[in-house]
Amino acid sequence: MKDVVLSTDQLILRQMGREDVPLLQQIFADPVAMKYYPSTKDNQETLEWIEWNLRNYEECGVGLWIVENRINGDFLGQCGIVPQIVEGVREMEIGYLFARRVWGNGYATEAATACKYYGFEQMKLRKIVSLPDANNHPSARVAERIGMTLEKQIVKWNKDVLVYSVYADTEEVVER
Repeated sequence: MKDVVLSTDQLILRQMGREDVPLLQQIFADPVAMKYYPSTKDNQETLEWIEWNLRNYEECGVGLWIVENRINGDFLGQCGIVPQIVEGVREMEIGYLFARRVWGNGYATEAATACKYYGFEQMKLRKIVSLPDANNHPSARVAERIGMTLEKQIVKWNKDVLVYSVYADTEEVVER
C-alpha cells in the first residue's frame, strides 16, 4: 500500500503511483467528469498526470492524493494540495476531482477539509486557494463549504476561473 498521507472518518488519502492509471481512468476517461478540463485523458496522459504529482511530492512535499473509502478501500477520486501560479504569484491550491458515481456524497468536502487542515497545521501555510472553473458550481460550493471566500475571477488555462481563498490567521475553527 502506498503511503497514507491523511485519513478522516470515511476517507484515506494516499500518495498515487504509476499503478493507479486504471483507477484515475475512471475519472479521466469520463467526459462528464472532465467537463471543466480541456479534454479527457488517455492512459499515457494519465501517466503524465501521475508523474507530475510524483514530482510535486518530491519538490513540494504535497500533490494530489488518491482518495479511497476507509472501510472498503474503493477508489473515490483525488484531492490534495498543488502549487499554482495565480496572476504571477505562487499559491498552494486545494484541488479535487472525484468519480461521477460518488458525486453528492460529501467526499470532496471531507477530503478538501482534511487538506485545508493539513496545509495550515502541517505545512504552516498562511493562505490556501481553490481555482474552480467559473461555471463549475458544485466545485465552487465545495470551496465555500470548507470556509473559503471568493476573491475574484481571473483568466487561467484559457478560461474563466474563480479564485477562492482562506487564510490561516482568519480561519474559524470548523468541526472536522
